[in-house]
Amino acid sequence: MPARRGLGLVLVIIVAGLVVGSLLGELLGHLATGWLQDLLTRGPTVGINPPVTIDLRLVGLTFGVAFKVNIVGVLGILIAAITLRRL
Repeated sequence: MPARRGLGLVLVIIVAGLVVGSLLGELLGHLATGWLQDLLTRGPTVGINPPVTIDLRLVGLTFGVAFKVNIVGVLGILIAAITLRRL
């Protein structure tokens, strides 16, 4: 019987896979040229853009998060999901 995992752990693993995969895609994109570089580095940016600012006169709060998703980032999510399933 597989161990029960909380939703927080699953989200952390998936986001970590996305971040590591996207970072790896950017690094590999700098080594490649031409269409391969475009394939590795291009992708949509998902998140709050521009950041939301709340000014309370005493303190100002700025909220924002954005993920640049590329093909290697998606592979990172898949690898993270497979790893989580095997744990």
